[in-house]
Formats: sequence, structure tokens, C-alpha cells
Amino acid sequence: MSTLHTVNKSPYEKSSVGSCLAHVNSGSAILFYEDAVYATIKGASIEQLVTGTEGVKLYALGADLKARGITDDKLIDGVEIVDYAGFVDLAAEHDRVQAWV
Repeated sequence: MSTLHTVNKSPYEKSSVGSCLAHVNSGSAILFYEDAVYATIKGASIEQLVTGTEGVKLYALGADLKARGITDDKLIDGVEIVDYAGFVDLAAEHDRVQAWV
């Protein structure tokens, strides 16, 4: 069973990103949105934890990246940018959605 994990809190303010990464399984996906997009920045202190998730697809909401001035070239390799329609598609593609708040 595949799960879409959604995270919206900054990894520097809450433990949501770390909790999500500790529970995610291969074949699932993580969508970072709102302040959680800071976890997708290349060279960030949390990068190694985020990239240590084998078999997990990583996504970031484009509008939230743009709102925070994070450009594509600053993203961890392999993070796919999605729009709101892509967010809905991801939710529909997975068997369940787990929100980490």
C-alpha cells in the first residue's frame, strides 16, 4: 500500500519532517509544502536525512518554493516540483494520505 506523506512545517521549527522521514516506507512519496519546502534545499543541514530515503519519491509545491524565493537550482537532486493539480494527482495516485503537522 503506497502512502503520500504531506509535510507543511519548517524542519527548523517543528519535528514534522523528521517524524515523517522516520516512518516513510519505500514506494511512498513525500510532498513538502508551505514552510516544509525549506527541507528540499541543497546543502541544508537536513539534506542527508531527506536524501536517505531510498525508494521514496520527493515532491515540493512550486507555488510555495516561489513564495520563499527558492529556485530550481537550489533544490536537492531528485525533488520534483508540482503545482496544485499535481498535488491532487499525487493524492489520487496513492492508497492513502498521511499529513504530518
